[in-house]
Amino acid sequence: MKSIKSVYKIGNGPSSSHTVGPYRAAQLFGKRYPDADAYRVTLYGSLAFTGEGHGTGKAIRSVLPGVEVLFDRDETDLPHPNTMRFEALRNGENIGTVRIFSIGGGAIRIEGEESDEDRDVYPQKYFSEILRRCRETGTSLVHFIYRCEDASLREYLATTWHAMRAAVERGLKADGVLPGGLGLARKAKLLYEKRCYNESADVAMNRIIAAYAYAVSEENADEHVVVTAPTCGSCGVLPAVLYYMQEDRGFPEDEILDALAVAGLIGNVIRTNASISGAECGCQAEIGSACSMAAAGLASLYGLNIDQIEYAAEIAMEHNLGLTCDPVNGLVQIPCIERNAVAAMRAISSVNLSRFLYETRKISFDEVIATMYQTGKDMDEKYRETSHGGLASIYRA
Repeated sequence: MKSIKSVYKIGNGPSSSHTVGPYRAAQLFGKRYPDADAYRVTLYGSLAFTGEGHGTGKAIRSVLPGVEVLFDRDETDLPHPNTMRFEALRNGENIGTVRIFSIGGGAIRIEGEESDEDRDVYPQKYFSEILRRCRETGTSLVHFIYRCEDASLREYLATTWHAMRAAVERGLKADGVLPGGLGLARKAKLLYEKRCYNESADVAMNRIIAAYAYAVSEENADEHVVVTAPTCGSCGVLPAVLYYMQEDRGFPEDEILDALAVAGLIGNVIRTNASISGAECGCQAEIGSACSMAAAGLASLYGLNIDQIEYAAEIAMEHNLGLTCDPVNGLVQIPCIERNAVAAMRAISSVNLSRFLYETRKISFDEVIATMYQTGKDMDEKYRETSHGGLASIYRA
């Protein structure tokens, strides 16, 4: 299994698969063929259907000025739903062609090649193997992670957390209408400031956490800097929960970083054994994974044992199974932003259940991840980030 650093990537929204991944692919291709006088990029599958709304062409053009970007919506025999064909031209002649796949969370894979990101850091693949190792050595998940990763992880997590915090804080101050044509107003600031008369502590907590999730998700929709957690489309869930725990509950940053590490491990297990790509497995792979990561991170922050952490992550994913990816107008706005807030609150509920019921559970985390992957593969393509089904096909402004 790879380093958890690959789960957290800092970049511009609105989509890790559709902007961060293609941006990185364009950078790589441009460096390979610096002598080209022209470039052509053909987008296939989900990138072709939602790339305009997600800003894929804009991301590629920011790296390769003057590039010709084509949207091929007819080709169906694809090795991955997010396939790109990069061509370098000189004097009208093709001097190089590469197919690159945006595999989720901003990660890319070059056809027929391996990269440094493919290097294994963890000998384990499944959570059951990690669980067994921790029990054999008498170590916590946090200590297990730091033993496997290199010494730079702590600094990487600190940089990641500061970027997450910055996105929350920018989003809480911003107002106005999000770009793209839906006329969707920002709501984070309103939600944060709108206190109800005789508001209970629980209602206040849910409102504030939702506001934090809206803040980050709206920053993403506005194409500002966010952190994939594990994707841009689900980037508001984990920061909302952890920001609340630091700012409103007083947990120190050192403990927040440990929680971020545990959350990253959960995202890593999901990515390794299933997918975090909405184009491949629907929104269950994005929001479901983010909810699972947030639940595990929070359970770890509360000092729960490894079985409780696993159960919290399992509950969070199980109750997102079958969630479709149906962005209206190909924009990461409706229903994406609201889903981040709901998932953040669901993560907290998952932890509360796991605290008391972990000894009664029947389903393992590995089993629910295998189920998610199978469900995603069985899901009709129009419900996997093509904007052809679900809310995207019903809603009319």
